[in-house]
Amino acid sequence: MYKRLLTIQDVSCVGQCSATVALPVISACGVECAVLPSAVLSNHTGGFKSWTFCDLTGELAKIEAEWTKQGIGFDAFYTGYVCPAQIDPILSIMEQCANPGAVRVVDPVMADNGKLYPGFADDFPQQMARLCKGADYLLPNLTEAAFLLGRTPVLEGYDKAFIADMVKGLHALGAKNVILTGVSFEPDLLGTAVSDGTTVQYDFNPRLLRVSHGTGDVFASVFAGAVLRGLSALDAAALAADVVCAAIQATDDSHWYGVAFERALPMLVERLKVVA
Repeated sequence: MYKRLLTIQDVSCVGQCSATVALPVISACGVECAVLPSAVLSNHTGGFKSWTFCDLTGELAKIEAEWTKQGIGFDAFYTGYVCPAQIDPILSIMEQCANPGAVRVVDPVMADNGKLYPGFADDFPQQMARLCKGADYLLPNLTEAAFLLGRTPVLEGYDKAFIADMVKGLHALGAKNVILTGVSFEPDLLGTAVSDGTTVQYDFNPRLLRVSHGTGDVFASVFAGAVLRGLSALDAAALAADVVCAAIQATDDSHWYGVAFERALPMLVERLKVVA
């Protein structure tokens, strides 16, 4: 069955992140990708000196009403960077525009490296937790996971028992499957903890020294597309990590504002050819 996914996140016109990553990546997975922009920015906020911002919160309910009138539905929803005032409209869209059995993929984009992103108040994780409740797949990094649980982020020196406890807490928020990114037990390896609520499995890749904007969006987009193509959460996470690594390795040092994910799309398509 050819499935339709709706991604709800901002459009940063320049910068290879958010919706400008999700649309081509999910399409390359063989999944129809519809886009609902939560905001439009001239460029993303990482490293650029300035930017414009147009908030589209007021359009969300209007778009939902139009889709409802036309009977437009979706087989999956994938949320990324959104604002506090958009949580309720998004939850409504997920309820009213869902086809039977629709899947929810939530990437709680709000923090990294122990800190919330600029513009988010300290209580925003509590709002984001409402969106995480009922998620079929929840994809936080270590910092976002800690904030969702009301904890101080711990980014190193932890063990598998620590990760298992954090994953347990995320399931308690209402997430069915947890994909915790940025996990590392050895300096040269970086990976993901994947839990279905019963077991925690891991996938690791060699750590790459380059830090690039948009890699989380590439990971989440590949993951969402791969899951809709029928891959398990662990296999989808492993594929997503491989694509991110390939994109980083294909990116020239002068390309500071994102990763050349386009160059990794042929590999993604080839890997998914064997999937029915």
